[in-house]
Amino acid sequence: MDLRALAAGVAFAFMWSSAFTSARLVVADAPPFAALSVRFALSGLVAIAIATLIGQSARISPAQWRAVVLFGICQNTLYLGLNFAAMRWVEASVAVIVASLLPLVVALASRFVFAERLPPLGIAGLAIGLVGVIVIMQGRLAGGGVDAAGLALMIAGLLSLAGATLLLREALPKHDLLMMVGLQMLVGSATLLPLALIFDSWQVTWTLSLGLAFAYTTIFPGLVATLTWFWLVRRIGPTRSASFHFLNPFLGVAVAALVLAEPLTLRDALGVAVVMLGILAVQRARRSEAGAAAKPPLSGRTG
Repeated sequence: MDLRALAAGVAFAFMWSSAFTSARLVVADAPPFAALSVRFALSGLVAIAIATLIGQSARISPAQWRAVVLFGICQNTLYLGLNFAAMRWVEASVAVIVASLLPLVVALASRFVFAERLPPLGIAGLAIGLVGVIVIMQGRLAGGGVDAAGLALMIAGLLSLAGATLLLREALPKHDLLMMVGLQMLVGSATLLPLALIFDSWQVTWTLSLGLAFAYTTIFPGLVATLTWFWLVRRIGPTRSASFHFLNPFLGVAVAALVLAEPLTLRDALGVAVVMLGILAVQRARRSEAGAAAKPPLSGRTG
C-alpha cells in the first residue's frame, strides 16, 4: 500500500470515528432525521458546486446512476439515518464498536456473494471479532448501558453499509468522483426528509455545542471522509479500504471518552483490543490470499 493511501486511510478512520461523538452532540439538541437531511443537503450542494467549478460533470452511465441512488440510500438513509436515530439512546462508544465490525461483515458477505475464499486465519479473525463484541456487549447489556432497540437499529445500519461497500466494488467511475459524492448525498437528503416528517418532533435547542458539532459533521465526516472513502476504494479496493476500520474501535472510543466523558471500563478496553485483533487477522488473511493468487504457478520443468 502506498504512502498516500496509508495517510488517507488513517485520516478517514479518524474522521469516521469522530462522527459518532459529533452525532451524539447533534441529536442531543436536534431531531435526528431532519438534522441528517439538512446536513446531506448542505454537503451535497457544496460538493456539486466545487465539482462543477473544477469541470466535473454529472454525465455518468446508467449503471453509475443506479450506484449513486443505491449507495445514497444504503449509506446515508439507512446506515447513518438508523445510527442517528439510535444515538439518542446508545452511547457513541457503543456505536463505533458496532460500526467497526464492517470489515468482518464485508469479508463474510464476500464469501457468499462473490464466492471469495476465506483462509483459516480469516475464519479465526471472524470468530475473534465476534468474541470481542460479546465481551463488550455482555457487560454493557448486563449493566443497562445499551438500549436493545438502539442496538438493533445500529446492526441493521451496519448490514446496509456492508451492502453499499460491496456495491462500490464495480460501480465507481474513474472521473468526476466529487460530483458522484455530491449526488449520492442529495439522494440521502431527499430520502431522509419523509422520515423526518413522519418520525421527528422538530424541536431544536439552539446551543453552541449543536452549532459546532453540526458544522464539524457536515464538513469532515460528511464531505471529506466520504470523498476519501470513494478515493480509497477506487485506489486500493473495498477489502483493503475496509481494513482502516480496524482503527475505529480505538479511535472512536477514545474520542467519545475525551469529548463526552463516556465511561470506559477494563472490560471495554479488553473487548476493543479483541475486536481490533479479529479485524487485523481477517485483513491479513485476505491480503495473503490475494498475494498467493497473484503468484504464477511453479513449473515442474527445471530448464
